[in-house]
Amino acid sequence: MGIRTDKLNASFRAFIEDQFMFFVATAAPTGRVNMSPKGMDSLRVMSDSQIIWLNATGSGNETAAHVAQSPRMTLMFSSFQQEPLTLRTYGTAKVLHPRDTEWEALFALFPDYASARNIFVLDIDLVTTACGTSVPEMTMTRNRADTDIDPFYAAMGADGLNDYWQRKNSKSIDDFETGIFSDIKE
Repeated sequence: MGIRTDKLNASFRAFIEDQFMFFVATAAPTGRVNMSPKGMDSLRVMSDSQIIWLNATGSGNETAAHVAQSPRMTLMFSSFQQEPLTLRTYGTAKVLHPRDTEWEALFALFPDYASARNIFVLDIDLVTTACGTSVPEMTMTRNRADTDIDPFYAAMGADGLNDYWQRKNSKSIDDFETGIFSDIKE
C-alpha cells in the first residue's frame, strides 16, 4: 500500500530531484483536462511543502489557462530507472510571468532558457506514492531542450517570441485566456 502524507520528506525530495522528467495535470472548472510531460532542468523543490517549475514555450499554454481559473495542480514523478516508484504531489498553484515581481528571483534558480514562459509555484497539500511496477525501465538518451527546443526559440528573438506567444500561447484549446500578456480579469 502506498504512502499518503501532507508534505515531502527527505527521501521523497531526493527521488524527485533524481527524475529527468515529470508530468503536470490541471483542469479548469469546464473544458478539457490537461496532462503534459516536462523535462529540462526545470524543477526545484523549495521546501517540504513547495515546488516551483519553469515552463518553456510550447505549442500551447493549457496549464497557465487552467491555473488562472482553478489553482488545482498535480505533479507526477515516476521512476524509469532502478527501484520502481510513482510519487504524486497535489496542491494549489499560481502562475508567474516575466512581468511579475517574483519572476526575477525565481528565474535565477534555473538555467537562462530563452524559451522560458511561466514559472509555477505549487503549494503542496497531499503527497501520495504507488509502487510504480507497471512503469517500464528506460534510460535517458539526451535532453532535447539543449539541442532542439531552446535554440529554436532563442533564434526567434524577443519580437518573434512575442508573436509566437500571441498566435499559440495566449488562449487554451478551450479558448480560455492564459494571461501571458496581461492579468486575467475575473
